Amino acid sequence: MLLSCYNDRGLTEAGVDEAGRGCLAGPVCAAAVVLPTGYAHPGLNDSKQLSPARREALRADIERDALAWAVGWASPAEIDRLNILQATFLAMHRALDGLSLRPGFVIVDGNRFRPWRDAPWATLVKGDARYLSIAAASILAKTARDAFMLRLHEDYPQYGWDRNAGYPTAAHRAAIRRLGASPWHRRSFRLLPDEEPDLFAPQPAP
Repeated sequence: MLLSCYNDRGLTEAGVDEAGRGCLAGPVCAAAVVLPTGYAHPGLNDSKQLSPARREALRADIERDALAWAVGWASPAEIDRLNILQATFLAMHRALDGLSLRPGFVIVDGNRFRPWRDAPWATLVKGDARYLSIAAASILAKTARDAFMLRLHEDYPQYGWDRNAGYPTAAHRAAIRRLGASPWHRRSFRLLPDEEPDLFAPQPAP
C-alpha cells in the first residue's frame, strides 16, 4: 500500500515525477500532483507497472480527485542547450508553477532536484512505488507525453513513435540511420551507437 504523505509537519505536499528523460526524441515531461489529506486509491502505482489502458483510467481518477495537478515540459532544443538533467528540473519547476494550489512541501522521485522557490523538499529513490502523489505524477507525466508523441507520429510516422514513444529501440535507431534525425530529435544525445552527438547540426525549432 502506497503512503499518502512524506512530511510530518502538516504541510500541503506535491509529488513530482518525469517521463521521457531517456528518449532520443521529443520533449521531457514532468507532472506535479497535490492529493487530499489521507487520500487512498488501491489501484494507484508507479506508471511503469501499469498497462496503457490502466494508466488512462487512473489518469481520469487523478485529475478528478487531486486538489491540484499540472504538467510541465522542456523541449528538445532546451534539452540540447541545458542538458537533460537541467531540462528535467525545468519541466518539474514548470509543473509546480502550474499548480493552482501552492504546495508547502515537495517530494520528487529519484535522487536529484533543483530547489523550487522556497519550498522544502525531499528526493525519494523509487518514490513512485512508495508515495501516492509521486505515483500519480508519474501517471500524468507518462500519459501526457505518450499522447504528445502520438500526435507527433502523425507528422513523422517513419520513426514509429506510436510504438516507441521516442525511446531508443532498434527500429527507431534503424529509422534514424536510414532517414536522418527529425527536428524533434535531441542532437545532444547519441542517436546512433557508433556516432557522436551532432551538436552543430542545424536544428529547426519544433
